[in-house]
Amino acid sequence: MIIGVPKEIKDYENRVALTPAGALELTKRRHTVYVQSTAGVGSGFSDEEYVSAGARILPTIEEVYSIAEMIIKVKEPIEREYKLVKKDQLVFTYFHFASYEPLTRAMIDSGAICLAYETVELPDRSLPLLVPMSEVAGRMAIQEGAKYLEKPIKGRGVLLGGVPGVAPGKVLILGGGIVGTQAAKMAAGLGAEVVIMDVSLPRLRYLSDIMPPNVITVYSNEYNIRQHIKDADLIVGAVLIPGAKAPKLITRDMLKLMRPGTVLVDVAVDQGGCIETCTPTTHANPTFIIDDVVHYCVANMPGAVPYTSTNALTNATLPYAIQLADKGWQEACRQNASLKLGLNVVKGTVVYEGVAEAFGLEWENVDKFL
Repeated sequence: MIIGVPKEIKDYENRVALTPAGALELTKRRHTVYVQSTAGVGSGFSDEEYVSAGARILPTIEEVYSIAEMIIKVKEPIEREYKLVKKDQLVFTYFHFASYEPLTRAMIDSGAICLAYETVELPDRSLPLLVPMSEVAGRMAIQEGAKYLEKPIKGRGVLLGGVPGVAPGKVLILGGGIVGTQAAKMAAGLGAEVVIMDVSLPRLRYLSDIMPPNVITVYSNEYNIRQHIKDADLIVGAVLIPGAKAPKLITRDMLKLMRPGTVLVDVAVDQGGCIETCTPTTHANPTFIIDDVVHYCVANMPGAVPYTSTNALTNATLPYAIQLADKGWQEACRQNASLKLGLNVVKGTVVYEGVAEAFGLEWENVDKFL
């Protein structure tokens, strides 16, 4: 198979979808890998390293899309890439379709096969291609939140860990999945007082067992959220419904319950966000303020630590990319039910129910195409 790796062009996105190590594994299997020139530089990988791994370098993004049967990316195509996606081309990336209708309609119009990292799902309901970036984003949520609590950046002026004689800051985490767990670990490690909320009692029991004493678990409902946001310094939105929009757990009116300088970090913003007032921002302009509350809503947080993120992502995606390249997308999805769940749009048809529901679109069972 001919595989293309374009350079990411989203604002401040320094990750690349394939490391030289990943390119080597594909070329060893006699697949042809084309990498756009300088695609890996932001993650610390030179063109020469890809060439040494057996890949070939192309100078432009147009050439990569034009020649490839399968495109492997990190982030969803943005508007100026829409026209580059070809009919019957397999695009393997994070799509988060349910959060952005223009992208969904553009991929429907393209006639491509869109296989989304975020909806590949194992039998135990875990999301293997979302986990590594969720781990990064969860840890970064505390790192960034702690920074934006500083007074020069309009935060409350609170040091999360406190000091002897001064109480630590309070962190409220909405969601006890991968993002929430990693955020809680980081916040607890800094010495903050941490509250983590979820609607799953089994998950809360598990978290209560593994977390240090400065982390408490609370059942998530509107009443409890309203109580805990009153004295939280940092609030992390970490709610995910695979392939669908996140629920709005914090509404606009709730901002008035918060203290001035409270920081909100909505990690779910790339799937619509779980905080009503959050809209996607970029690494260039990461925050905005509403009702004296600081909102950090960067939709590609792991892009700020590309070396770590790229290696973690390739570790997870490469086995699936190899299956797709070796067998073709139809046979690979017939044989691997987890991979089949990654199919969102196929040849102009929505085949993932959550995406169709988000925009009132018709959808069909993916088995029709397999």
